[in-house]
Parts: sequence; structure tokens; C-alpha cells
Amino acid sequence: MDMTLSREIAVPGRERVASHRAADDMAMLRTAAELSRDLIAPRPAIYWGDLLASAAIGYGGLAAAMMLPTAGLAVVAAVVAVLALYRAMSFIHELTHIKHSALPGFRLGFNLLVGVPMLVPSFMYEGVHNLHHARTRYGTADDPEYLPLALMKPWSLPAFVIVSALAPLALLVRFALLAPLSLLSPRLRRAVVERYSALAINPGFRRRAPEGEERLRWHRLEAAGSLWAIAIVAAVATGVVPLRGFAIAMGVASAVAVLNQVRTLVAHLWENDGEAMSVTAQYLDSVNVPPPTLLPALWAPVGLRYHALHHLLPSLPYHALGAVHRRLSAALEQASPYHRASHAGLPVLVGRIARSTMGGR
Repeated sequence: MDMTLSREIAVPGRERVASHRAADDMAMLRTAAELSRDLIAPRPAIYWGDLLASAAIGYGGLAAAMMLPTAGLAVVAAVVAVLALYRAMSFIHELTHIKHSALPGFRLGFNLLVGVPMLVPSFMYEGVHNLHHARTRYGTADDPEYLPLALMKPWSLPAFVIVSALAPLALLVRFALLAPLSLLSPRLRRAVVERYSALAINPGFRRRAPEGEERLRWHRLEAAGSLWAIAIVAAVATGVVPLRGFAIAMGVASAVAVLNQVRTLVAHLWENDGEAMSVTAQYLDSVNVPPPTLLPALWAPVGLRYHALHHLLPSLPYHALGAVHRRLSAALEQASPYHRASHAGLPVLVGRIARSTMGGR
């Protein structure tokens, strides 16, 4: 959902770092293509096994958190639910890049298991995320997933994270109320499509109405999401679902949204001021958090810890990113830009962007 954060630059005259003017390093790009060629095919067993296990653990943890009488055990179950459901929901990112013929039924499986139940059906990201990877859109005002956070006011960072806690409530309103009402009002329908149908962070982004096969899939998923959202509201209103259980479920969903927003906060350096960038410059504005750091496996799951490498090779399946990173790290000399996108961990990245908003590097 879009968020209303100002794009005002904190220090308009600040000189951009050299990485934003970087020309494409053709040696790095060629090596990346060559060393990943044999790993480009997604492995269905890994995708299905990971998604099914994550969803099962997530919903099991959520059920336990809602039913356990002991507060301590309920909190532990809720933490498990947050991490597992976050991992399961992260597969929406993979859906925007994989060839669906290579993973038959996976989009449907995701929507049945995660997308519709969590009110993030795949149409909310498909047709949106690919714009973030467009060569001439990345980091510009036309990028739905970019804000120059490092150049904005210091208060923008906590606001960016805190507002995400309201995402589950916003999604419930969007599907239970706005979607059905929009069938009666063309004006409201246009607003729902343009402004409330994309998992985007750029408040200026306006989505185009879907066409052809995408339109039919959108309508089916939106109808399923609306029926599910209305059923949730009705179940709570009639007491079928206790308020305590509903509050716990919404709390878990909010924690998932906040965790994802924190991950988004450090997925890029956010230092571009709106100009189009080379592929290498886009790579340097993105972040890898490779091993030996272990925690990124939890807060940046399903390959998201290799976000910079993903921008070099968007079609590479998530399970191959670690192997390709190791190959490139060994093959490319230390002077290569490739090594400059690797960072130590979450605290370092948050500290960097915080210092940048306060006028320092």
C-alpha cells in the first residue's frame, strides 16, 4: 500500500556519492551472466517444500498463539508465526520473476495458501515490482518501490517503519469495504485500482488498470480476497472469532508488515535523487548481507539477503543466489564493484542511513 511520506530532500545541495554516476562495469556483468547460466532454472521441489513448510509452521504458530492460555508460550508461538508467515509471504517476490511454466500451479498455490488468507494476493505485486527493475525507472519518480530515504528528513525513517504496522488494517478495509463499494462507483473504482492495489512505497505511483488475461486473474483474486475479508469481519462481529484471537492475528500480521518494512529500509542505500542509473549504479545502491552473518536468514528470507545480486540477475531463483554469490566473490578481483555491495548487517545499514538523513556519511 502506498504511504504518504514527503520526498523533500533534507539537504538539496548535497553532492551525490560517486556510485550513482558509475558506468556499467562490463566485466562484472559478463561474469555474473556466465557464472549463473547453469543455475537459472527454478527447482520446483525447493519452492513447493519451502512454501508449504513455511505456511504450515506459520499458521500452526498463529493458532497456538490464539489458543494457548499461558502468555509466555503464546508470545513464543506468535514469534514463530511472524517469522514463518513472513517467509511464506516473501514468495510473492519470486512470483514476479519466475517463468510460471517452470513452476506449474505455484502462483495458484501461493494465493490459496498465503496470498488470499493474508490479503496480499499476487496481483498486488505482479505488474508492479517489475517496474522497479526497469532500466530507466529504478530510483526515479516512476519507480513504485523507491524513495530517496537517505536524503530525506530524519523523522522520515521511523515514520516509514511505524506506518507499516497499519498495513493489515488497511488491507482489511481495502478488500472488505472499498472493493465491493467500488463496483458501484467508477470514480472509487479508479482510485482503488490506481492507489490501493499495489504493494508500493512511492506515494506518487499510480497503477494502470489491468488488461487481458491479467484483468481476469486480478478480478478473480480480488473477489476471493473480498469474500475472505468480509467473512473475517462477519466472524468477529458475530462472536465466532473472539476479539482476543482477532487482536492476536492482527498483531502477528502487523509484526510481519513491520519486519518487512525494516528489511525494505535496508534493501537499498536510497541515495539516488531521481536520475536514471546504470545497472552497476543500481547494483551499488542495493545491498547484499551475505554469510557469515546469520540473522539475515530471518529478516531477509527467500534470497532477499542477496538483494544487490538480485538486481544484477533478476531471473535467478532464490535458492541459487548464495552459490552465485560465492562464485562471483571468488572470481572477481577485489577492485571489482561487486564487493562494494556487501554489508555487515542490519545495525550497520540502519546506522548508515540514519547518519545520512542527519547530514553525514
